Formats: sequence, C-alpha cells, structure tokens
Amino acid sequence: MARCAQPGSDHRPATEARITALLKRMTLAQKIGQMIQGDISSVTPADLQRYPLGSILAGGNSGPYGNERASGAEWARLVGEYRAASAKAGAGIPILFGVDAVHGHSNLPGATIFPHNIGLGAMHDPALVQRIGAATADEIAATGIEWTFAPTLAVPQDLRWGRSYEGYAADPALVAAYGRAMVTGLQGPLRAGRPVDSTHVAATAKHYLADGGTFEGKDQGDARIGEAELVARHAQGYPAAIDAGALTVMASFSSWNGVKNHGNRSLLTDVLKGRMGFGGFVVGDWNGHGQVEGCTVTSCAASFNAGLDMAMAPDSWKGLFDTTLAQVQQGAIPMARIDDAVRRILRVKFKLGLMGAAPVLRGAPDQLGAPAHLAVAREAVAKSLVLLKNNGGLLPLKPGAKVLVAGPGADSMAMQAGGWTITWQGTDTAAADFPRGETIGRGLVDALAKAGGKATLSPDGQFTDKPDVAVVVYGEAPYAEFQGDVANLAFRPRHGEDALIARLKAQGIPVVSVFLSGRPLFAGPLLNASDAFVAAWLPGTQGAGVADVLVAGANGKPARDFAGTLPFPWPADARSPVTAPLFPAGYGLTYAHAQSVGPVNEDPRVDLSAAASDNLWFNRGVAPSPWHLGLDNAVTARSVDLAAQEDARQFTWAAPGALAIDGPPVDLTRQADEGFEVRLDWRIDALPAGPIKVSVGTGSLDVASLLRLAPQGAVTQTRIPLRCFADAGANLKEVGTPLRITAPQGFVVTLSNARVEATGSVVPCPPKG
Repeated sequence: MARCAQPGSDHRPATEARITALLKRMTLAQKIGQMIQGDISSVTPADLQRYPLGSILAGGNSGPYGNERASGAEWARLVGEYRAASAKAGAGIPILFGVDAVHGHSNLPGATIFPHNIGLGAMHDPALVQRIGAATADEIAATGIEWTFAPTLAVPQDLRWGRSYEGYAADPALVAAYGRAMVTGLQGPLRAGRPVDSTHVAATAKHYLADGGTFEGKDQGDARIGEAELVARHAQGYPAAIDAGALTVMASFSSWNGVKNHGNRSLLTDVLKGRMGFGGFVVGDWNGHGQVEGCTVTSCAASFNAGLDMAMAPDSWKGLFDTTLAQVQQGAIPMARIDDAVRRILRVKFKLGLMGAAPVLRGAPDQLGAPAHLAVAREAVAKSLVLLKNNGGLLPLKPGAKVLVAGPGADSMAMQAGGWTITWQGTDTAAADFPRGETIGRGLVDALAKAGGKATLSPDGQFTDKPDVAVVVYGEAPYAEFQGDVANLAFRPRHGEDALIARLKAQGIPVVSVFLSGRPLFAGPLLNASDAFVAAWLPGTQGAGVADVLVAGANGKPARDFAGTLPFPWPADARSPVTAPLFPAGYGLTYAHAQSVGPVNEDPRVDLSAAASDNLWFNRGVAPSPWHLGLDNAVTARSVDLAAQEDARQFTWAAPGALAIDGPPVDLTRQADEGFEVRLDWRIDALPAGPIKVSVGTGSLDVASLLRLAPQGAVTQTRIPLRCFADAGANLKEVGTPLRITAPQGFVVTLSNARVEATGSVVPCPPKG
C-alpha cells in the first residue's frame, strides 16, 4: 500500500512549535481530556470544568436541550455554550463538535437532505458528489459545527448488512473517486498555512477497515479475508481520502480475522499512520473501544496503545477519563503515545481555525435549506434513479394523462429519506420536518398538473375516476445499522402493496413501480407485475427530482432522461452474496436506449419462513415466522379490517387470561442499550377496570393508566422503552416470549403490529406489573 501525502496538513514548523509549547503547559488530565469525546445527552457545558473533554458529539438520537427537532439557531447556541465552557477550562483549548451529517445535515429539520450514498453511487458522478459535500458543509457550518462523521468508504459485499446504503458502490475505484470528491467538498481544498474556512468542515473517512466485508453481512462482525483482498477491495478509499486531506479517520466496530479494529495496532498505527502517511487523528465509534479484548467502555488502554487517538465515549466518558488517567500514571499507556494523540488532535483544531486569537467563526443560519442546495439535491435525485424495466414505453408519463399515485411510500417522507434523518433510525420523519422538501407523490402530482394531466394522490390506491396509469411507490421501512440487518435479500411487502398492484392490474390499469430501498432486493413477482420498475433508492427530501425524470412536459419530453446505473448487482433470487445477478452492476435503461424486459424468476430460492426477526413480532394481524401466537382459553381472536383487508386481529377476554407471542430466544440487550422501544399499534375497543399487563420476557408493566388516556375505539400507538422491562426484571439477553398481554374479563383490543424499534423519543416507564 503506497504512502500518501496529505496536502495542506499543518505539519509546518510554526504550527508544530505552537503545539509543542501547548503540550508542555498542559497537565496530564488536560491531555487525557482531549482524547475523550462525550455526547450532548450526557455531558453538560459545566462538566467541562472538572472533565476538560476535547470533543462533544450529538449522536443520532441526541438533540439540543433534549429536542430532536431543535432549530439551527438552537444548535448553534448549544455548540457555543460548549465552546465557551471549554475555553474557560484547563488549557483553554476549544472543543471539537461532531455530528452524523451523513446525507446532508440530517439531524436538523429544514436542512437539505440528499440521497443516501447508494443513490449517489448510481450517479457515477464525482463532480456532483463534490458539490453535495460543499453544500452539506455549508449547512453544517451554518449551525456552528465544524466536524461531520462522513464519508463512509465501505465497499459492501453482502447486502444483508443493514448499513449497505451507506456504501457508494461495489466498485472500489468508484468508492475511491467519491471519497476524494466528498472530502474535497466538505473541507475545501486544503492549503498549507491557511485554516479551513467558515463554510467548510472536517471530514471523517470511515469505518476503517473492511466494515463492508464482514462474514454474512453482520453489523459489527468479522471480515474473514486475506490481506490481498483487504487492500484491493476495502482499503482503496482511504489513500484517496487522505490525499484529499481528510482530517480524521474513524475506526470500525468490526474485526479483521478476529481482531477488533479499535485494537488493531497494525492497521491503525503501522498502516494508516505509517504507510498511508495519515497526519490527522483516529476517532473511535460509539463505545467501540469497549469491544476490544480485555476492555470495557470505561477502561481500554489497549485501544489507545493500538493507535486510537480519541475515544467516542458518549455515555462512558467520565469513567473512561478517570481510568485512563490512572493507567497513564501506572505506566500502562506510555506518555509518548498520549503526546502523539494530543498533538494529532491539536493539529486538526489548528487546521479548522479553532485556535489562536482570531478563530474561524462558523454560523450562517440562512444557508440551511438554501435554494442552491435544494437544486443540487433535486439534480442528485434525478441522476440517481435507475430504470430496470419500461415495457411498452409506459414512461415517461404522457401529458394530459390521468394518473393514480399510490402506495405506502407515495406520501411518506420517512420512507424516502430513510435512516439517519432527524433520528437515528428515521422512523418518525415527517414532511413537516422539511417544509422546503416534497414527497415523491406530491412532486408527481404537481408535475403532472403542470403538464396538463390529472393526478390523484391516494396511498391506499382507492379512486373514483379510473386512471390511465398508476404509479405505486413502496419499499423498505426506514432503518439504520443493525436494525437493518436481514436474513436474506427478499423484499417482503408489509403494507399490501403486492395486493394493490394485483388489483390495479386486474382492472386493466398499467403500473409503474417506484421502489424505495437501501439495497437491491429480490422482488421478482413485483417486477413481473409491473409494466415499469424504477429503483429510486433513498432519495431524501427533494421528491420532485423523481418527477423530473418520470413525467413528460407539455412538449412530450421529461426534464431529464434516466442517467443512473446499478452500483451493486440486482439479485435474481433472495440469496446473498449475489453471484448470478438478474441485472449486473452498471445496468440501467434510458428513454434513448429502450428495451423490453421479459418475465423474471419469482422463486426466492431460500426458505423465507426461516428468517427470524428479533424486532418484528406481530405484523398486519399475523405473527411472522418463527414467532407464533398463543391464546389461553379465556381469550378469543378474529381477523378484522383496521386500515386494510384483514390487517389486524381483535382479541376478546371472556375471563382473566393472556395472549402470548413465543419463539426462539433472542438477545435484545443491544436494542435496550440503544434506547429502543416496544411499539404496539392497536385499537382499544373495551377497557375494563383492573390492571392491563404488557410483558417482555419476565419483565411486566401495567399499562392500564396509559390506555385510559388513549382514545377509545380509535387506532393508537403505545410505546414503552425496553429498559423499562429490564428494570422490571426481564433478562433481555434471552427472551423467548417477547410479548405477553394479560388482562381481566371484558378487555377487547384490536392489534395490528407489535415490534421493537428506535424512535429517539423520551418516554417514562409505566408502573411495574
């Protein structure tokens, strides 16, 4: 692996001399503080007087002052409070503030949200990626923040991995080109002796190394590969990013042949800092140091000795600070390693213009959702679309056509934006969060009206005037990280979209499928049922970009032709990795080069019933395999229509009794640690006096008081943090009965869905049952 130069990095004698002088003045405690990063949910500005931390982050579910929908001004105020506190603490060194702005400034309502990386990979356009990076940096800096944890340089090999959409492509060369472009866009071209300006921010090349190559696509898993494959396939993005001046690199949770990357000295020190010549600092991932052998989240000399410069210790910072201080004093971590880590961190702070008498000031709130940025996002959406099928030339939609726009994704900002949007998992993102955005359905309706047509937006597919064509928008529900890990690549309709398409076809209505997903998925039956099929990935907030390609104007031509091609092969069945694709990487039709697609395979070639989901226990009135529903003699059940045909089951208690969902024991400790909640979508039809107990495993809680506040006879949602069940005695490491509902005679409830998911909300625990 060739040694890289790092253009513009401040290894200049004058800067290094200033750092040396600072190091001589700093106490050991001040140095240790620089090496630890805490999250805003657990660190206050006042804490910095006792614990002079070098960095603060806002994690995926953390918002200013506990508000995930805080304004840009509130973000800037919060950052300023930490900055001011750090300037008064210890050696007076300002904090670095980091955020997961992974597809735009995505924690912030009103920001410009771009397509997720897999969509950008479909564009094959490094110049546009650089413009996206610059626009993103402008909006991050607008809130006073100077560091983003992006870009991801993973090269996903097994698309069962829940972070596949964070990878640009299967082609290492494209990943390298994009890494260079995104770093340049975020940071601007670095120049020796000049700080990064007020409209740019520090980039993070992540996750080092081979997080996209883990066995069976397991999140935080093990890359069981040789060094040649490690270098040729997974490492190519890092020299390119370093050449572009990447100021930070993030270590991966994952392992290489059984050795955790957070503790791999060969990779962190010998290769990254030595052979690649990386002069910035290495930051850890969320408590990732605690996974190194012999470590805990509050004690890990091995990770620092391996070359980690800054530990991301969101909620463990206090214990890690105290322990690391003692370990240095005891000689477990050499002082030279501490000084090297702190020098690297200070070097980046100098480069960002945080140090000195005239620091670079960031903060221009008018740049959030700026029209120029929105235009870049809309262009990216259009260029990311991949046309897989267009039989009969159904697309573009003709001027004057009557069009039904339907499907669960037609008017869902959450589905089109995906994870890492407002909250970590992105499940509760709403159109109201992005007033300058537009859902795909509304973008289509507007464009069709301008072309002289008539469009009806009806997610459930109902209509009174028979349309000439239907556009059905559907796909995956939002997810991030391990929540998105799947057992195979089969798309499973959960909202009756397959039945909707079949009903439309039976009425003689041609169907265009717009498929929203974070990865290519086996959807053979839906491909065959559709006259046209568009892979739209996770396009973000500018849904009008879809209409720019799908809708012809009054002149009979769309604003843009299809330009995207597949960044990963499209599977012919549900097996993974994909070895014999239906469509290879690089495939994509255009209007200019049309061709008909014949029938495709509809056999998933895997046992779909064997695909266990730890998080989905009851779906549309059915317990999906391997879960099964059990009722005692006191409880009866019948299928009912709640929002669609037989999409729920009504349970009636003729006497005190219980229903239970049972299955193979699953470990829910990680979900509890990440703040996941049990979510019940149900309608309370009759509520007798007495306790109504909901149990997960052996932990039981009384939800009667919650249900008495809920509207009777109307669909409602009940959320209970998983930690509440642990506090009530549940052993979440081995849960065989993830849901039990115990009630007295007279309780009647209609249950549609039961699952555990991350929402980012703060919900109190009900009383123990």
